[in-house]
Amino acid sequence: MCSLSEDLLCVLRVLAGENLMMNSEKAIQLEGTIMNVLPGTMFRVALANEHLVLAHISGKMRKRFIRLTVGDRVRMEMSPYDTAKARIVYRL
Repeated sequence: MCSLSEDLLCVLRVLAGENLMMNSEKAIQLEGTIMNVLPGTMFRVALANEHLVLAHISGKMRKRFIRLTVGDRVRMEMSPYDTAKARIVYRL
């Protein structure tokens, strides 16, 4: 039987177009929409399947002062080990 976190990981892999036999060390790339702006450059981002993840800005975006606001579409990288958190790497 699969646990809830394994099921969520499978859904995220399918949404990201990743092969289910991928290397577990690779980051999962997803797209989402910013729902809330939180303190400390943290954001609540909704995925296509309505799951919410907590995301922070990558260092390069922070260095170049890329501004994000509610409603922006973003590309994120997520670790296969923790599917509740992500890193925003690109504003679409």
